[in-house]
Amino acid sequence: MRDIRVNEDILLNEGFEEYVIDSIRDLDLSIRFTPNAQALFRIRNAKSLRIRGYAQDGCESTVLFWNECQTPLKADETYEINEDAHIVIAYGECAGTEIDRSTYVALRKPYAHAELVSASLVSSAMNYHMNVVNFAPHTLGEIRNFAVVLKTGRLMIDAIGKIVKGAYASKSHQTSRALSFEEGQRSTILPELLIDENDVEASHAMSIGRVDDEQLYYMMSRGLTLQQCTALLSAGYLLPVADVIEDPQVQEVLRAELERKLSEL
Repeated sequence: MRDIRVNEDILLNEGFEEYVIDSIRDLDLSIRFTPNAQALFRIRNAKSLRIRGYAQDGCESTVLFWNECQTPLKADETYEINEDAHIVIAYGECAGTEIDRSTYVALRKPYAHAELVSASLVSSAMNYHMNVVNFAPHTLGEIRNFAVVLKTGRLMIDAIGKIVKGAYASKSHQTSRALSFEEGQRSTILPELLIDENDVEASHAMSIGRVDDEQLYYMMSRGLTLQQCTALLSAGYLLPVADVIEDPQVQEVLRAELERKLSEL
């Protein structure tokens, strides 16, 4: 485990690494992805984060940002993905504090592939701005967002997939789903597809809704409390984000942390 307290240039190594971001400063980080690298970034404290990432040709890497901040967090991120690289950028947002996150991903060369994945337990204001742009042919951009919105939560997701002219045979896909348990929750999801090329595939799926009352009644009739029902249904939405890291021990630790958080609902 490595602590990050000042601005740094980070070269990810092959295998799994864990970092802890703990600083009272505005941090400026650069991340260079390398083949077969997986990294967990625990964000415990940061006034703001500015991250610039670069994926070299042919590398396959995953990063998971696990937010543990007890104060509001503002993050601005840009990633450049090159030829035949596959990068997964995931967010586990369960701290319950305000978040304003902007993520821009550029698929610069042919066969670049990027996935943006988020799992959010929303109990305050959470704003996501995601933009994945296919600049080259045969590229693939994917955005998947899953959120559970609690009584005091306010969620806004602006997800943009763009395929520019000349990026033929490219694909852009989105899925965003938000689940709430009470009336009057404030959730806004704006899925956007900006397509300037004909020979492409593009799609988006979006849903915002409450848990079905009959489903809750059925679960409670089997002896579960409303709190337990809420935790179980939320787990189905949020726990899969832990699986982006392929290390079984890390998955077990993250799942236990998330289940503990859900049990406190």
